[in-house]
Amino acid sequence: MRIIVSAGGTGGHLYPALALVDYIKEQDPSSEFLFVGTTDRLESQVVPELGYAYRGLHVKGMVGNPLQKAKNACLFLKSLSTSNKILKEFKPDIVIGFGGYPSASIVMAASQKHIKTMIHEQNSIIGLTNKILVKRVDEIICCYEKAFENFPKEKTKLLGNPRASTVHNKVLKDVHDIYHIDSQRKVVVIVMGSLGSASINKTMADALKKMENAPYDVIYATGKTHYDEMMKMCGPLSSTIHIVPYIDDMPSVLASSDLAVSRAGATTLAEITSLGTPAILIPSPYVVANHQEYNARELCDQGAAVMILEKDLDGDRLVKTIDSIMNDKAKAYALKEAAIKLGKPQACHDIYQEILRLVEK
Repeated sequence: MRIIVSAGGTGGHLYPALALVDYIKEQDPSSEFLFVGTTDRLESQVVPELGYAYRGLHVKGMVGNPLQKAKNACLFLKSLSTSNKILKEFKPDIVIGFGGYPSASIVMAASQKHIKTMIHEQNSIIGLTNKILVKRVDEIICCYEKAFENFPKEKTKLLGNPRASTVHNKVLKDVHDIYHIDSQRKVVVIVMGSLGSASINKTMADALKKMENAPYDVIYATGKTHYDEMMKMCGPLSSTIHIVPYIDDMPSVLASSDLAVSRAGATTLAEITSLGTPAILIPSPYVVANHQEYNARELCDQGAAVMILEKDLDGDRLVKTIDSIMNDKAKAYALKEAAIKLGKPQACHDIYQEILRLVEK
């Protein structure tokens, strides 16, 4: 089977795509893949380094003043022409879009040529690219009920995020071993995305000082660019507070921590629910269409997480919320069980079966 996968712009689009491709390779080593993305964003660096064939499209979003929008519209038309050439050369059996502007180009071109198409929506709020493609594709895969309700029922499946399968099947280490923490101590991990959050760091400096004598250890990932500044803000802290620039093995840390405090990006929530980690979610207010808050609400409505909006966050409230879970075994267990119910560790298997069904039609 020959598959084109397109994911543009962010890790939230790219890493689920990579997870699915890795799974398909395991099931069918003869499968051939081509990634289509941007010429200058994350995927243009990551994908070739992993050894996958890659083609970049020079395309921009329809933003800016009228002149800029007109220029970007011309770029999109050119990208359709390039996409047609890619399709002619690679001859895919199916094209799968995971979001981002390049997905609009290659999936739309494939649809016009009557090549099988599928899109994957990671968030509860449907992204602009997928809104454009809804009527053109053969099948839609989503992760949340809210998105499912807004897609055409006849061609939409609620199967989850491929990253849920990746962390579920991964051989995991123990957070106590990774950070040399007493095995009898409980652990809270706090991470505001891979880059960290400057807006959260001041609050965290206050909160960490308040947790120095807590009956649990805390791991706080600042993001590499914020680490030095955070260390200066905090000053000396007890040995139970572990400030690190980055967490290399997030699945292992999530799986063996007693509580996670995090943003509400699609990949993070897929991992939290697959692993059954109790969570406090602080959705980023700086994302398109405020989609992280809607993602978080899906978990909160099912009793699988607690949410604090960033505008309501301060050190006292964060510590009190953490303590209310860490000191209440029944509450922590309820969050864990609800998260597991929402988790979809079979996502890769289920999506792959849909791909096979589509291609064999």
